[in-house]
Amino acid sequence: MTVKKLPLVSNGHALLPKRVEEVTAFESSFGELVVIGAHSRCADCDQAPVYVVGEEAVHVQSPCPFPDGITMQITLEVPSGQMIVTDDLRAVHDVDFDAGASYSTALGMAQVVEAMAALGCAFGPVFNTCPGLYRTHEPDSYLIAAPVIDEADVPSLPEETRLARISTALWAYSIADVEDWKAKAGDVDQLGKYTVVDVTPGTYRFTLHAGERGFDHYAEGTVVFAHVELVTEAPAH
Repeated sequence: MTVKKLPLVSNGHALLPKRVEEVTAFESSFGELVVIGAHSRCADCDQAPVYVVGEEAVHVQSPCPFPDGITMQITLEVPSGQMIVTDDLRAVHDVDFDAGASYSTALGMAQVVEAMAALGCAFGPVFNTCPGLYRTHEPDSYLIAAPVIDEADVPSLPEETRLARISTALWAYSIADVEDWKAKAGDVDQLGKYTVVDVTPGTYRFTLHAGERGFDHYAEGTVVFAHVELVTEAPAH
């Protein structure tokens, strides 16, 4: 049995842990190719790789359909001009997290985000960062972000721009139009911490970055999970 330690040519897949460039390949006693040192499935597309061993590298046969990860984008209607901002609205807006690809992959996250949006909930993973909703210097523009605190306890995003703090027992944010949520039997007594934020009535676009290749929620600086912006103002009544 020949054991080879070779670089991995991933064909666009996210298969290697950080700071790892090589894998170990050998043929098992059953004649099967075994590759050690890579993840069993791509962190973006959730596909299990099929390997071919060459003289100078181990190659993945099929390309990843998402070589840059996935930038997720959904819209949320907020005709009332009020958003309810919290981590968990599943008492009203709930989907099966296991219905598609693994939720730990970019594709699985995107599928859940899109399914939630279809129910009227802007949902996105933020891990255990306890981020906030912040207004930007642009009108009707916001960030869902986790600032860094410096040695003088000064956050990288001004406190006066924070409109809501998101407690992440669910490791996510959940945002909906208040009146739509109430019309679907939403009950604030069933929520944990939440904030109602006044915004311009209209359609908002959420651009989520957590599924992008190289996104690091442990980054040293401000971590921006999503950009939120008004795309269409509701007609005046």
